[in-house]
Amino acid sequence: MKPTLFVLAAGMGSRYGGLKQLDGLGPYGETIMDYSIYDAIRGGFGKLVFVIRKYFEKDFRAKIVSKYENHIPVEVVYQELDQLPAGFTVPEGREKPWGTNHAVLMGRKAIFEPFAVINADDFYGQHSFAVLGKQLTQMEGWQNNYCMVGYHVGNTLSESGAVARGICETNAEGYLTGVVERTAVERIDGEICFTDEHGQIVVLKEKTPVSMNMWGFTPDYFAHSETFFVDFLRDNASNLKSEYFIPLAVNELITKGIAKVKVLDTTSKWFGVTYAADRPGAVEKIRTLVDAGEYPGKLF
Repeated sequence: MKPTLFVLAAGMGSRYGGLKQLDGLGPYGETIMDYSIYDAIRGGFGKLVFVIRKYFEKDFRAKIVSKYENHIPVEVVYQELDQLPAGFTVPEGREKPWGTNHAVLMGRKAIFEPFAVINADDFYGQHSFAVLGKQLTQMEGWQNNYCMVGYHVGNTLSESGAVARGICETNAEGYLTGVVERTAVERIDGEICFTDEHGQIVVLKEKTPVSMNMWGFTPDYFAHSETFFVDFLRDNASNLKSEYFIPLAVNELITKGIAKVKVLDTTSKWFGVTYAADRPGAVEKIRTLVDAGEYPGKLF
């Protein structure tokens, strides 16, 4: 069975003004997401599932889903604030979504095979999908044994300013032992560094693995996520801005010895539009890839 690509797109409506500004960066108006889906198809993925908000479904199906339907089976699931475990209700004043791992939970009735999770607005690169697709095809029937793509930190920086990155620690066998979110990671005088919680500047090696929210799971991950979400809500529901992120659940599984996560190395270079000033560079990078023959001019 081919793996599924699960695309986290619930933030699109607010971020892009109801999808009207879904940004075309490719030569024929392709979005970053178009390149991810193209790469996933050639990387061996057999189904596409989007998680979105219900209020922009009509727009999304017309502008996004219709593009892919003749190329790969597509399903849409929904992330809403009131989709909570039994016994919990939305706290008064809560407007912020519950976070990326809550979005992942929304796929539990649509995904029954190994699956990848990605952000809709990150350019991940062909090699990363090839590596992840190959790993996931071997994971049919596995439990408590997941993976993630570890990017070299030097391949993930913005030229326009500092970025936040999940710095990964691994053991000798290449399994994840922890992910620590670090803000303000940037290249200064040729060295990649960040300031830690003690105010000390820490220098990172060029190939230090970082998480760009590109994960590989099997369906048993949903049950773990549901359990940890209950714990999360008990502790954090009253904090109106708290979010249930994927690394929170993954770290919990690792530290409790419930699951292990293989870090897959990739030579792909990540890019996105973190800052408005990043846009011209992103357009140029895509143009260079098209000119080099890595992508056709028109994808779909």
